[in-house]
Amino acid sequence: MQAAPDTRSELWTGRPRERVEDEALLRGEGRFIDDISPGPGALHACFVRSPHPHAEIVSIDTSRALAVRGVTAVVTGADIRRFSRPFVVGVKQPMEHWSLAVDRVRYVGEPVAIICASDRYRAEDAAQVLDIVYRPLPAVVDPLEALEADAPLLHPAVGANLVSDRTFTYGEPEQAFALADHIVDISIRYPRNAVTPIECMGVIANYIAADGVYDLTTHFQGPYAIHPVMALALQVPGNRLRIRTPRDSGGSFGTKHAVFTYAVALAIAARVTGRPVKWIEDRLENLSGATSATNRVSTLRAAVNNDGRILALDYDQLDDCGGYLRAPEPATLYRMHGNLTGAYAIKHLRVRNRIVLTNKTPSGLVRGFGGPQVYFALERLTAKIARELGRSHLEIIEKNLVPADSFPWRTPSGGLLDSGNYQSAVSVLRTRGVIDDLRIRRKQARAEGRLYGIGMAAIVEPSISNMGYITTVLTAQERERAGPKGGAVATATVGVDPLGGLSVHVASVPQGQGHRTVLQQVVADELGVDPADISVTAELDTARDAWSIASGNYSSRFAGAVAGAASIAAKRLRAKLARIAALQLECAENDLRFSSGKISCVSDPSKSAPFKRIAATSHWAQGAMPQGSEPVLRETAYWSPECLTPPNALDEINSSAAHGFVLDICGVEVEQPTGKLRIDRYVSVHDAGRILNPALADGQVRGGFANAIGATLMEQFSYSRDGSFQSGTLADYLIPTVSEIPPIEIIHIETPSPFTPLGAKGIAEGNCMSTPVCIANAVADALDRDDIELPLTPARIQSLLDKGEPAPPAQTANRSMFSTNRMIKGEGSHFIALTPEALWLVLLDPAALASVIPGCKSLERIKDNFYCGQVRLGVGIVQGLFTAHVNLTELDPPRSLVLSGGASGALGESSGEAHVTLTAEESGTRIAYSDGIDLTG
Repeated sequence: MQAAPDTRSELWTGRPRERVEDEALLRGEGRFIDDISPGPGALHACFVRSPHPHAEIVSIDTSRALAVRGVTAVVTGADIRRFSRPFVVGVKQPMEHWSLAVDRVRYVGEPVAIICASDRYRAEDAAQVLDIVYRPLPAVVDPLEALEADAPLLHPAVGANLVSDRTFTYGEPEQAFALADHIVDISIRYPRNAVTPIECMGVIANYIAADGVYDLTTHFQGPYAIHPVMALALQVPGNRLRIRTPRDSGGSFGTKHAVFTYAVALAIAARVTGRPVKWIEDRLENLSGATSATNRVSTLRAAVNNDGRILALDYDQLDDCGGYLRAPEPATLYRMHGNLTGAYAIKHLRVRNRIVLTNKTPSGLVRGFGGPQVYFALERLTAKIARELGRSHLEIIEKNLVPADSFPWRTPSGGLLDSGNYQSAVSVLRTRGVIDDLRIRRKQARAEGRLYGIGMAAIVEPSISNMGYITTVLTAQERERAGPKGGAVATATVGVDPLGGLSVHVASVPQGQGHRTVLQQVVADELGVDPADISVTAELDTARDAWSIASGNYSSRFAGAVAGAASIAAKRLRAKLARIAALQLECAENDLRFSSGKISCVSDPSKSAPFKRIAATSHWAQGAMPQGSEPVLRETAYWSPECLTPPNALDEINSSAAHGFVLDICGVEVEQPTGKLRIDRYVSVHDAGRILNPALADGQVRGGFANAIGATLMEQFSYSRDGSFQSGTLADYLIPTVSEIPPIEIIHIETPSPFTPLGAKGIAEGNCMSTPVCIANAVADALDRDDIELPLTPARIQSLLDKGEPAPPAQTANRSMFSTNRMIKGEGSHFIALTPEALWLVLLDPAALASVIPGCKSLERIKDNFYCGQVRLGVGIVQGLFTAHVNLTELDPPRSLVLSGGASGALGESSGEAHVTLTAEESGTRIAYSDGIDLTG
């Protein structure tokens, strides 16, 4: 018999609730990896990294480094060869990736040695004198050039830089293309970018020789499928590799999965030295050596009818995974395989997937993981279809959305879209007037001569990854030999203590999202108690806790899988407690209500008992238990979606269990001639199934949006043609701060998933997938161009602007073009012993202009009244070279003009204008000005 359902009108789940995690953080009582003592006698590690993109290691002389006071050991590739073996590779190729370079280096920043010393300072001193002799080799960084027959080989044993090439056909795409009224195609280069968590990576490694156990503390976030990868590399059984995680982590957004390579190297360092070894990554290491998203070259074709309906898609995707194919790669290329048709009812599909290696940092998990690359191509294509057919982008989107009455919808490649009503997202934009408002803004801006565009993007956000999707890179025969892989097991334990208190443990390893808060709400609803009475632990210890290879914090699996598993465990505990309560209260189990910290009979409320007393029964009074029942101490639930099966013989794969929906629309303005982009309005509609905590859901949306703004407007890993890394500091790799993030309007609709216990889906990654292409579509609309690439820096946008004479601004001479809180304003005047006519000619001369622009190194006239040059600007010792643009408008010779322009560089951007007037005076001219400068960076 089941206990009576809770009939309270208002449950904890679904309500906004402040994060319980925040108080400790605000008090400075967080416990991060660097707060954990490594124990007595511990050493501190410093990695020595390659300065070369590609080179053979000729020799390593450790004598000078070992002579530095406090240095205990220098671990090199020889030690790595002795105590480990290469990491397993996701494709059948003879490439070797060790935790330290053993014979050659393949990217700038690759670890070559570890200095172990009494403190980090001495370790870094020793790193400066470690003698390494390299023999440089030619490098290749462009993925298309890496395919060429004469390209430098990264792994000679492979014989090529192309390590995988698979083609998939679903339905009848060739016939669809033959019958289509139009064939529309687009080619995309999606750049490399990363994420920059406020806390970098860290490891505390120990080797317990008596047990042969490697004991590691690190904020490895999973997936824990990498645990056997680490164990195999260390040549120990899985139960001889213990991984523990700290309570707190200062963000990750995917990147901390890459700590596993360092964990293996430091485990060996601990074994070599016989002492604990601690390493905390610094920011320079994080940028050059941690991980980045793959850069992808895509060509996407669509077979389209005259009415705008898309019949088939044909993808050609080339992923650049860097120097090594590091686990879980090639996951970036295959995570989206089941939903390559996005939110659209497209029945025919052809896909070619290729993986190439170049002399760049290995790629890996980055928030959005494969989604930004897919949707940038797909949604740029739908916008181009609209352009070529003379229709609105919204019309093309609506024409092709999966019908609301068709869910669950099976995609041609095997994905199962669980639930949704995509048309309702369009309806809510209409009913709230968002679409009309943006169209009015665009019409008004264009009437005034300003560049304004509207962008849209409709995407499916997958969550709860199928652990078998990566094996789609193998042929059906290879998969059969290796054995089937699929599923996504989540684990959760709910227990009671002798005082009736409740504790919850999950194998999720949160990185700051607020998992403890939501788990309190979910379990509180199941057991009828106050959330504050529940203790939640989310640290993981592989030697103690229940976990699976799918455990971890990735692919937005928390709400759907982990919280769902906790709900199942709580339900099971409730059912067993109901048997005890029914006996003690003398009523039927299905007549019980768990509410307000009590268990009572619905038919006779006078029969009730405190929840804690009933819950503690198994600890204190076995005789009060129902006859034949087991003690009720804890329940552990293991849950995996039934819909996540291995890929079949036809290469069909449901790559994720749940699929949310995001519909974004925005309006942007592009300033002339600076190319600066301003997001005027941004609205994002989300369907993430059942929302467990609206406040945290909005926080995840805003975080994903902030990530996306960086990827869209400024972030890019840059390499020179010879492989040199050019974005290794935060002066060169720009990330957005709060002041650069525009407002976002968030609208929620809910269609619960039938495949997850709570009906919840993921929400944290959607805007990383939708925002870059939404803004790009808006820029394409504003500039009336199709060749849009990221990041949309002012310099890149300016290169797309028409080089003709810009139209005069539709504003008065006294109205500033820039009006932000950061504006620096000034005014002044000077007397010059020249007539107004003579001074006017001077003002138009590039040399004269250069002399009055602070820090100007050069200035060249590009066309009448438009100049480009370089200026050096900075604050104190922080100096940078900027590209400057100067435009003279509203010329009224020889009386007045407006001087406007901007500068952009690695340290930030500036823009501004000055109104200049010339007034004749006796024996000369008084030149007066009023100006305003807007600074970022």
